[in-house]
Amino acid sequence: MRRAFVTIAALSLSAFSAFAQDSVASNHHHVESLSFNAPGQDWARQRVDKSPRHQEWVQVKHGGRAVNSFLVYPEVKGKATSVVVIHEIMGMTDWVRSLTDQLAEAGYIAIAPDLLSGAGPKGGGTADFADRSAIGQAIRALPPDQITADLNAVTDYVSKLPAANGKVGVAGFCYGGAQSFRFATRRPDLVAAFVFYGAGPESKEDIARIKAPVYGFYAGNDDRVNATIPKTQELMKETGKKYEPVKYEGSGHGFMRAGEDPANLSEANKWARDQAWGRWKGILKKL
Repeated sequence: MRRAFVTIAALSLSAFSAFAQDSVASNHHHVESLSFNAPGQDWARQRVDKSPRHQEWVQVKHGGRAVNSFLVYPEVKGKATSVVVIHEIMGMTDWVRSLTDQLAEAGYIAIAPDLLSGAGPKGGGTADFADRSAIGQAIRALPPDQITADLNAVTDYVSKLPAANGKVGVAGFCYGGAQSFRFATRRPDLVAAFVFYGAGPESKEDIARIKAPVYGFYAGNDDRVNATIPKTQELMKETGKKYEPVKYEGSGHGFMRAGEDPANLSEANKWARDQAWGRWKGILKKL
């Protein structure tokens, strides 16, 4: 029987100034062309297209930028907690939209910004790139301050929606996992950060600014990322932060996507995805 190993450190709150970005949003109904149809993700696109939930593209504006973001509303009676979803190194893909829709299915307002908005050919986003390698290169070239400003603007926007209760968490995958951890060092009012197979900040000064609890989801067979966990645990413990990393034995990097891909499905990745989803939803319910 596989088991997940958990390491927990205590949480203490540290006060620091809030970051605020004025944002203006204009709504667009479902526009598939704004997402990149990565090879082998037709199943994800089909799932999104069949969803009964209200989906729309919004442009979140701040400064001189407009961040195209995929927004999905849950079918619930009361106001809901929101989750900002940070995409993988492949950018805004059909799987990212599917994951965002699944969060809404679980009862949460979910919004996924395309961090490549404006960086694509002719000023477009992820969907305007010709190949995956170009997408990865463009994402790696994004200025960190721009990423922070984009995420701040999207967080401000979703927190103020009439259907929102004001609570916002952040979640990211691979590249997005590292960005989720990093954003927690920049945004004091997050209720939680969910880090899926992404490395933590290396600076003690950065980690000392974290206020939200951080929950890590890691693959058992992912030495590159897992090698960073002990240092992150040490820094989080030294600064009195809450950090709960869980490692899912037998799974590989990217198991949240691979664990539902019918063309590349393994028992270990499916098991890890199911376990991670259960844990994630359990935490969200308590926020």
